[in-house]
Amino acid sequence: MPIASSDIKFLLSGGAANSDPNAALGGAVSTTEITDATVQNLFDNVSSAESSAGDTEYRCFYVKNNHGSLALQNAKIYINTNTPSTDTAAEIALGSSAINGTEQTIANESTAPTSVTFSSAAGVGNALSIGNIPAGQTKAIWVKRIVSAAAAAYNADSVVIRVEGDTAA
Repeated sequence: MPIASSDIKFLLSGGAANSDPNAALGGAVSTTEITDATVQNLFDNVSSAESSAGDTEYRCFYVKNNHGSLALQNAKIYINTNTPSTDTAAEIALGSSAINGTEQTIANESTAPTSVTFSSAAGVGNALSIGNIPAGQTKAIWVKRIVSAAAAAYNADSVVIRVEGDTAA
């Protein structure tokens, strides 16, 4: 049976037992899946100090091919829908570790990871190429959230990130 969308999982980083999105700062893959359409599933709320001064924060998650035997071929990742707030934006980058490797850990959410290049990756035409993800393996992805100085309050700001690829029949 080919790979289904339900076979592709987004998991936090920060170690196998990490369930705190604020601690998803790289390191080993967690067993905790990022829940779609849940508030604060990767980033915390923006404080008034952060919205006043502006703020850039980073998080790392892993894309996992959870299929039992097939590789996700020619996988790519992109931002399908960027933040609806005009005062925020998201960018993504492929992690610096190899497929199924352990990603670098950053000191805190304000420290940029090294050796990665962020992109707006807006739409499938601008997707970042992951390559093949064998069955049961992962690839680290970084997300950068940018809050402009003097940002207005915005409830339920979000970003939609998608992974696509080919599969054997």
